[in-house]
Amino acid sequence: MKITVDFEECLKDSPRFRATIEEVEGDVCELESKLDKLVKLCIGMIDAGKAYNSANKQFVSGIRELAQQSAKDEVIESSLTKFAESLQEMINYHTILFDQAQRSIKTQLQTFVKDDLRKFKEAKKHFDKVSEEKEAALIKNAQAPRNKQHEVEEATNILTATRKCFRHIVLDYVLQINVLQSKRRSEILKSMLSFMYAHLTFFHQGYDLFSELQPLMKQLGGQLDQLVVDAAKEKRDMEQKHSTIQQKDFSNDDTKLEYNVDADNGIAMEGYLFKRASNAFKTWNRRWFSIQNNQLVYQKKFKDNPTVVVEDLRLCTVKHCEDIERRFCFEVVSPTKSCMMQADSEKLRQAWIKAVQNSIATAFRDKGDNCEKLDRKSSTSTGSLDSGGEPKERSLKGESALQKVLAIPGNGCCCDCGQPDPRWASINLGITLCIQCSGIHRSLGVHFSKVRSLTLDTWEPELLKLMCELGNKVINQIYEARREELGARKPQPGDPRHEVEAYIKAKYVDRRFVRRPSDEELRTKVVSLSKQEKRLSSSSDHLPPKAPPPTPKLRPGSHASGQSEKSADSGIQNSADGSRERLATAASSNSLADAEAAEAPPLPATLPAASPCKEVVFFEPKEYSPGLQLYWASFARSLPDMAEALAHGAEVNWVNTEEDKRTPLIMAVHGGSMVTCEFLLQNAANVNQLDAQGRGPLHHATMLGHTGQVCLFLKRGANQNAADIDEKTPLSIAVDAANADIVTLLRLAKMNEEMREAEGPYNPSGDETYQDIFQDFTHMASNDPDKLNRYQQYDPQRP
Repeated sequence: MKITVDFEECLKDSPRFRATIEEVEGDVCELESKLDKLVKLCIGMIDAGKAYNSANKQFVSGIRELAQQSAKDEVIESSLTKFAESLQEMINYHTILFDQAQRSIKTQLQTFVKDDLRKFKEAKKHFDKVSEEKEAALIKNAQAPRNKQHEVEEATNILTATRKCFRHIVLDYVLQINVLQSKRRSEILKSMLSFMYAHLTFFHQGYDLFSELQPLMKQLGGQLDQLVVDAAKEKRDMEQKHSTIQQKDFSNDDTKLEYNVDADNGIAMEGYLFKRASNAFKTWNRRWFSIQNNQLVYQKKFKDNPTVVVEDLRLCTVKHCEDIERRFCFEVVSPTKSCMMQADSEKLRQAWIKAVQNSIATAFRDKGDNCEKLDRKSSTSTGSLDSGGEPKERSLKGESALQKVLAIPGNGCCCDCGQPDPRWASINLGITLCIQCSGIHRSLGVHFSKVRSLTLDTWEPELLKLMCELGNKVINQIYEARREELGARKPQPGDPRHEVEAYIKAKYVDRRFVRRPSDEELRTKVVSLSKQEKRLSSSSDHLPPKAPPPTPKLRPGSHASGQSEKSADSGIQNSADGSRERLATAASSNSLADAEAAEAPPLPATLPAASPCKEVVFFEPKEYSPGLQLYWASFARSLPDMAEALAHGAEVNWVNTEEDKRTPLIMAVHGGSMVTCEFLLQNAANVNQLDAQGRGPLHHATMLGHTGQVCLFLKRGANQNAADIDEKTPLSIAVDAANADIVTLLRLAKMNEEMREAEGPYNPSGDETYQDIFQDFTHMASNDPDKLNRYQQYDPQRP
């Protein structure tokens, strides 16, 4: 402890000691003033914070009320409710922060001022008093006459007692000063550090809260962009309609009222009429009449239940009334009563009389006719592009994706901490995560982990199948292979965030627990993969069919060539036009071709048997590496081996210089699996990387006739204008192979790109028809690949 005032110096009571005491007393006085001011400012801050929280609560209450008022709009209601909950959590965090400020600043510093500074002041009073007494004793001792011995003795005794008392008090005072100077440091720093930790906790909790809310905000942001575009379009349409209606002639508007028995709402006709009351005064009242369900009814207000005038129109008649004073009157007569009504004009009267007559005639018809009519309307409205007439399966979202992914063994708990019922996933690793671990994964960067919500985000079928191919159990066998051997503890639910974060970084960034294979183990693995390309045959029902071998054995049937060419030409023609209407035509034409292609005979046997690409054959490499393992695992469609190779440090765009500079993505194309391609693309594979022949993955997929892969690559930004060393683009290859599906996809993608460039910011995502068609092909490739297996692979020597 640093001594502010020296104990030896205080016994001398020297001027130096007095000057030090004076300086310390001034410093303590100023300290007390500053601490009092800080405490008052803290009290003001806390009061202002409470007022802020109170106003914030009222604001959140207003958001909740707005959400309840918008209950009919599910997007607004759910979003505002979620936002209100999050803001309420922030209010709770603010309350905790202000409570901590009150404890750490106000209470703690007030205690220091009241207790320690009070003791110092009391000690100062004693010191000042004894100093004065000592000064008086010294003066009295000096003034005692030499010849008065009793006065000398009395003065000497008083001085001795006073010095002794001064010695005790000054030592206590100096001790109090030194202790105070030391304690002020710890008390001030302790209170401020506690206050700063409260802020740290506050902002950390807020970050976690809004990290969880961020996917919903991103989703709403995307929807909002589309809503702005739609609103602008609707505004233009409404302005145009407004202008058109303004220019119309409303002088003959009475003729607009027509009888429609097939109206969707069941109301054949409706409008205002005057009705004569049946009371003694025969008053006339304007009411809203309608003919519905073979009844004539009227309402005074919209919320009122309709009053039935005629129960069954089959039992009544309608006639003109010319014998009363009012004009345009007609009467509906039933066996029990009659109802006199008045229209606004002669045309309206004739329209209503005709409507009642038609309703009477319709009421006598067999009700079965109406049922058949409804059946016909239903059948035409529920048709789809699928040949089976079933509604098409769309991208999964919410509970569907969650149930499918959590059904995989090991996925029911968080991959990293074991928290049950996870709601997040890393799509490039293929694992499920809890909310805390997902936030840590997101902080690693997308080059390590891409986080997506299992309940808030939309899941494309190939991505969902990727999740089902891997899973927590498979990935942990790779990334935690040496965990027990190294004695590392796996986090548990509820562990501090910094411990979980350190473990996740060690697991995925440093890959500390991955078991490195020996050269012999790697060689055995690579050779095994090169010879077992069908190791996933037990789970490959969803994969697109593999391309035929380089020298296929063609079946006879030369008479079918004309039909095949006709089908291809039809697809090409349907995709040639660049207008939006022709896009829809192309979609329906391809669906029709899907239905007919199942019975299409094979190509003639006279075609040459040349291979479109170099045959995939395993040669003993100069060196075995994780990149080579990834290369052959991609061809063998083994996602666990691919994940293992990436964990061992394989470059996802590794180039096999001994095999025409092919990449794992190109080998995945030859393996015929969309899921394998999706896994590589999610792990940053370059969709436009070319081999030695100048061909990228899109070239190879087109040559092999893998429609699903072509669709996937186009969605991921593949360059369809790239030409190989033979000046062949994917489109020219597809045209030569007469593959109408791929030609359609390539031309639609080109037209959509042109539309997007032309429309600019007004339509950043392109044409909706294009998106629907690509979604149809994606689902077909993932769920019903046999429909796309209609064409032979590309043959460059084919005439």
